[in-house]
Amino acid sequence: MAVLIAIVAVAVFVAMFLAATVKVIRQQQIGVVERLGKFHRTLEPGPHLVIPVFDRVRYTLDMREAVVPFPPQGVITEDNLMVGIDSVIYYQILDARRAAYEAQDYIKAIEQLTMTTLRNIIGGLDLEQTLTSREEINQKLRVVLDEATGKWGIKVNRVELRAIDPPATIRDAMEKGARAERDKRASILIAEGQRQSQILAAGGEKESSILRAQGDREAAVLRAQADRQAQMLRAEGEAQAISTVFNAIHAGEPDQALLSYQYMQMLPTLARGDSNKLWIVPSEIGKALEGLGGTLGSLTEGFTGSTAAPARDKGKFTAPEKVDVQAEITQQAKEAAAESERIVEAAIAEAQELERTGRPKAASLSAPTEVRGIGTGQQPAPTDAAPAQDTQPGPEFSEPDGSQLR
Repeated sequence: MAVLIAIVAVAVFVAMFLAATVKVIRQQQIGVVERLGKFHRTLEPGPHLVIPVFDRVRYTLDMREAVVPFPPQGVITEDNLMVGIDSVIYYQILDARRAAYEAQDYIKAIEQLTMTTLRNIIGGLDLEQTLTSREEINQKLRVVLDEATGKWGIKVNRVELRAIDPPATIRDAMEKGARAERDKRASILIAEGQRQSQILAAGGEKESSILRAQGDREAAVLRAQADRQAQMLRAEGEAQAISTVFNAIHAGEPDQALLSYQYMQMLPTLARGDSNKLWIVPSEIGKALEGLGGTLGSLTEGFTGSTAAPARDKGKFTAPEKVDVQAEITQQAKEAAAESERIVEAAIAEAQELERTGRPKAASLSAPTEVRGIGTGQQPAPTDAAPAQDTQPGPEFSEPDGSQLR
């Protein structure tokens, strides 16, 4: 039994000796070895042999980049406003010996240094600059921390301000100001839209008024031309009717007695009427009676064997030349078709210009101010189908009393 206990004791001693002699350092870590309380060496990742009792691994430091968040700190700005700043530090250990022995607690030291540096930087800025200069604050803070932690074997890679919280009253005022600014921009945009809408509506009304005026003018011109053509057609018909009657009368060779008799027959017709209360006998009735009397005297002399009645003057008659109104209407239709084609081409050109440049082309779609043809006092352009109008005076007709009727 004593031998067994001795063997177990020796085995435990050997195991403890090996555990104190062999040290294993993990990847991305550095071990700091002290011999009899004094720095001896550093251990890289992997297995290492140390002397028990004399050597001791005092610190095992992580060489990876570490992130340390700091709680919000109250900082006073230049305009005497308290703001809370929440920051984050990204650092990495470059020298394990200096990090272990230069600073007692480098995390606490970095936190205090960050707080004092922030107060120094923010104290020279007002609230608006603090809220808008976050990148500049981060850069200044990183430079100061990197310079201070360099002797500790630590490098500060980045410094980020996670949040800058102004007082509640200031936040409310800022929200109201931002809301007022947004309302102002919205009101300006609405007013600008209404202005543009009114300008466009006024422009449309102007264009429509101009087009209506041009349409009324063209319609009035066309109505005047139509009235003139209708009057010319009626005058031509009346002229042809008068010519036919006049030719028939001349073909019958009437004498003064027949004309006087016809005049006497028309007198009852002239006096007939519901509204006629008083009828004045015309002075020409005496001449008609004289004509009838002369005719009866001539007939009496003929029966009594006197000389024959004097020969009647047949007069001279020239038929009026016809006015070719249909040819003039055809010419006007051709001119109207050409004008319509011009307006369509101008509209197409304006649409192409608007599509190409986005701005309307200054083009007039109205009819030309000079209108030739019927109703303008000018002769239409000569064509093969429209003969020139006769400007000679019309025929002359003889009244029974010898006067001329044109």
